[in-house]
Amino acid sequence: MLFYQAIYIRRYDQESNLHFCVTMAQLPTYQPKQLSLGPLEAEILNIVWELETVSVKDVHDRILADPERDLAYTSVTTVLRRLTNKGWLSCYKQGRIFYWKPMVSKEQAQAIKAYEQLHRFLAIGNADVVASFADSLDTASVEQLKAIASRLDTLRQQRRES
Repeated sequence: MLFYQAIYIRRYDQESNLHFCVTMAQLPTYQPKQLSLGPLEAEILNIVWELETVSVKDVHDRILADPERDLAYTSVTTVLRRLTNKGWLSCYKQGRIFYWKPMVSKEQAQAIKAYEQLHRFLAIGNADVVASFADSLDTASVEQLKAIASRLDTLRQQRRES
């Protein structure tokens, strides 16, 4: 079963002069073992996503490019190993140098996190709480939800036809 998560919504609404459009990203079958990240882990993961494949030196140099920052080389190594243990990165050795690359793209990570948050919210199991939340949404949010529902209908129809 495939899951999709709306990442960006854009459609033009003449009344509110807002633009919305629905773009869906497939939820990957692979997911990191642990989703929670500390601030330094998140910063380093963003660097890895940007550079695609990195050594400790690549990350360390990028962080130290900011003259206000000071971070030990060994701290970068520790964080890269933690991210590998959590399932965010894979590591391989080429010659004497270790390299890391992401196991999921940034877009896939956003979809995974959004999916998990939605699941936790819906796990409340109290329809009144969910309905109260939905009732409190502003017009733009309601339009976004309608756009998502419309896109989901289209995707489900395409799956039935194939």
